[in-house]
Amino acid sequence: MAHHELPLPDYDNLTTGSLESRIRSLDADSVKQVLEYEREHADRMQVVIMLEHRLDSLRSGDATPSGGDPAAPAPEVAQRRPGGSAVTPATEGPPINPPSQGDPTNPAQPRG
Repeated sequence: MAHHELPLPDYDNLTTGSLESRIRSLDADSVKQVLEYEREHADRMQVVIMLEHRLDSLRSGDATPSGGDPAAPAPEVAQRRPGGSAVTPATEGPPINPPSQGDPTNPAQPRG
């Protein structure tokens, strides 16, 4: 099965947390498709176990698909412009303020 045939668009770029949330909207057949694809490709143990548990819950009747849209855009998949950066003001880190060196008013500085 090719990744474009999966019930979750852009599956290969989803984080494990996002995947865990998105599979809740899938029925048992769709989860089985994703599980087979995962086993054939990345075969990540954490993801395989998560998908197996979800599939078992759906088959046993302990769970039902939620009303979410598995095709909704994933917030963690950055939309990049050619040559552009995925960093935005919302995703950049805090400003770096290096410690002062040799400041006589700093009590942590040794006195000579």
